[in-house]
Amino acid sequence: MKIKKRVKFVGKMVAVALAIYVIIIHSLIYQTAKQEPPKGVDYLIVLGARVKGDMMTKALLFRVEAALEYLEENPNTKVIASGGQGPGEDISEAEAMRRFFEAKGIEEERIILEDRSTTTFENLSFSKALMEDGASVAIVSNDFHMYRASVIGKRLGYAEVHTLAGKTPTIAIIKLWSREYFAVAKTWLVDK
Repeated sequence: MKIKKRVKFVGKMVAVALAIYVIIIHSLIYQTAKQEPPKGVDYLIVLGARVKGDMMTKALLFRVEAALEYLEENPNTKVIASGGQGPGEDISEAEAMRRFFEAKGIEEERIILEDRSTTTFENLSFSKALMEDGASVAIVSNDFHMYRASVIGKRLGYAEVHTLAGKTPTIAIIKLWSREYFAVAKTWLVDK
């Protein structure tokens, strides 16, 4: 009987620790997603998300729509469209974003393509190489992703890191937010 009680006790403690972790991470994600960047940052970095063929998914569309609104209000800000080409994608995520921005009237000289990255860490690392040192930056992604992206940006030595959140597609909220709790732990432990 003692072993069963211990197993039960350990199980309860693990469940409590996991619940506390989720609450903390959820709070950090929520608070970061509510932030708004100051006017006139030097660059927006729009993080890629899946493209189906040559069409943006809703997740990517919500990111570029948030970026477009900021770019229209801040005509001196440049945008780095960051995302490579994965399986099932006929074009890179960066190219899909470029097409969107140009179709919406953003001048070609304001759009910089980073089309090699396949992870958030690579998005931000490769994009940093395309900017002047000390530039101010707002990272654009979906709300669930903002905290982790800002942590990575700070670790990569960005002079200023701000966030601009697009919403998360309703159909994917549970899946994406749940996955993000584990991705944050990976970032804390691995993404140095």
